[in-house]
Formats: sequence, structure tokens, C-alpha cells
Amino acid sequence: MKTILVVDDTKELRKLVRMTLEYEDCRIIEASSGKEAVESASRKKPDIIIMDLFMPGEIDGLEATRRIKSNPKLSECNVIILTGSRSCHKEEAIKAGANDFLQKPFSPLTLIDKVEHILKK
Repeated sequence: MKTILVVDDTKELRKLVRMTLEYEDCRIIEASSGKEAVESASRKKPDIIIMDLFMPGEIDGLEATRRIKSNPKLSECNVIILTGSRSCHKEEAIKAGANDFLQKPFSPLTLIDKVEHILKK
């Protein structure tokens, strides 16, 4: 069974992503901050992390992605960055180590396609 870590400071968005991906044979875990994401990823070693770009606190989604991808035990973890920002941060996200990028609001079908594509690798 694959594990997906959903990271967003908004509980409703985490719930939406959970409901979107629950039909997959995946275990969904959640984190509400970048710091919590890094800690949870270290403990659970998820296959995919769906990471919000902008979150309050000392670690945003970009920095959390950098920390996760620079950890040799987690570097193979796939990261999909989510953002509600109107300006494009895709290049920054890819430089930080993200495998894919999705802008909010997003189509649940698009998210499912991206997750399935990664899981088939």
C-alpha cells in the first residue's frame, strides 16, 4: 500500500485531497505545516507528498521540500506542490526538488492523474 502525505494549513483542503485520493489503494496521512511535514515524512517515509507552497510558520512548502529532498532517506519521495498563488512559482518548486506542480483551484481528476502517473513509475 502506498502512503501519501497531504500538507496544507487549511483543514478543508486536506479533506478535499483525502476524499479525492481515498478511492486509490493508498494510506493518506496529513500535516498542517512545513515543520510537521518534514517530521512526518521522516517518520512515515511517504511515496508522495502533496505540499502546499505557502503556509504560516518558519518553514514554507518550498523549504520543507528542500529539506525532504536533501535527506538521503527521503530523496526518492515524490513531491507535488500545490499553490493558490496567481504568480507562477513552478520554476522555484522544481529547483527545490518538486516532481510536479498544481495550481489551486485544481481539478480532482488532474490530481488523480498526477498521482497515478507518479505511482506507476
